[in-house]
Amino acid sequence: MRARDLSVRYGTSEAVTGVSIDVYSKRVLAIIGPSGCGKSTFLRALNRMNDMVDGVRVTGEVLLDGHDIYAPEVDPVVIRRLVGMVFQRSNPFPKSIFENVAFGLRIAGIGDRRTIAPMVERALRQAALWDEVKDRLDESGLSLSSGQQQRLCIARALAVEPNVLLMDEPATALDPIATARIEDLVSELRTELTIVMVTHNMQQAARVSQRTAFFHRGRLVEVADTSAIFTRPKEQETEDYLTGRFG
Repeated sequence: MRARDLSVRYGTSEAVTGVSIDVYSKRVLAIIGPSGCGKSTFLRALNRMNDMVDGVRVTGEVLLDGHDIYAPEVDPVVIRRLVGMVFQRSNPFPKSIFENVAFGLRIAGIGDRRTIAPMVERALRQAALWDEVKDRLDESGLSLSSGQQQRLCIARALAVEPNVLLMDEPATALDPIATARIEDLVSELRTELTIVMVTHNMQQAARVSQRTAFFHRGRLVEVADTSAIFTRPKEQETEDYLTGRFG
């Protein structure tokens, strides 16, 4: 996946300006920067989630396997199946654990439970949740702990077998133990798919990502291997942010 000269405008306000970046296959790209710098807006532009916001205007290109996801003939529903998303706060549906994971599969037209069941199990295993819920699949997803609910939402995104997974500060609302489990999960999942993760936690970015992008005031200031960003940033803005001079 790659963005080319991508800009996002809400009315008269430009939230993201001229971003060009490559997202490498089966790697974790962390996006860091101060609040309001355009991180989440950029992330949502990668699967056309901003389309749901009134008055938004997106220019430039986002290429997925060489195809522009903003081309007129492209169905955004298909894009969101190929490029899944996990939000900052877990948002399980008021349905059973099983039906939470099966939701996207049913939307895709797969209705038979016998067909869906192994796909649900696979997604729950990928999300490191199967052993905890395999005997509770008919219980409400809302009965799970906050950390389990977030992994349930990850399983829901994984069930439709996306190529890319977007994660918008997925551990912000979790305690340290649940956060560690999410980080371990991210490290495991990158062997199977590409991950782009927005995080306000620089230590988390250093732990789980292979590349890191620093955003400031809607611009991509620099992107490089994570070790280089944190030890040898090229831009003064990046160094100032990492050393706490602003942000």
